[in-house]
Amino acid sequence: MLDRRLINFAGAAACLAMLAFALYTQYFQNLEPCPLCMFQRFTVLALGIVFLVAAIHHPRRRGAWVYVGLIAVAALATIGVSARHVYIQSQPPGSFAACGAPLDVLFQMFHVWQVVAKVLHAGGECAVVNWTFWGLSMPAWVLFCALILGGAGVIANIPRRPPALRFT
Repeated sequence: MLDRRLINFAGAAACLAMLAFALYTQYFQNLEPCPLCMFQRFTVLALGIVFLVAAIHHPRRRGAWVYVGLIAVAALATIGVSARHVYIQSQPPGSFAACGAPLDVLFQMFHVWQVVAKVLHAGGECAVVNWTFWGLSMPAWVLFCALILGGAGVIANIPRRPPALRFT
């Protein structure tokens, strides 16, 4: 069985790679991220930070259960946002309003929770699929990766009982 610390470092590295690729597509391929893309970046960052802290801290018993919960919450947040994005992208054209305000403008105009609600209702810019790999859009890949990383992180961090001593 792989070491829990190694899996946590690998999870953090995978999240870093996902964020690096998102920045690469933004700055070198000129793909402007929509508000839902930005939310996915925040949740992937949170998942990566939890993985990194779990790897560095490497707790036993009760502490490991805390990281199981934190990884599950961060992964579920990423899964939720990316699943919503995939759903919006799968709708017929014109199902959502043409365009919304940029995320930084929304944060200047509204309270954080109002911005979250507005972004999750999405606009037309979130329905545009401008990048695919093997037929899947970027939010679909984020969904897939979050499922794998979340599952692996939860399973790896569940504390194992030490083997019982046998006297023969």
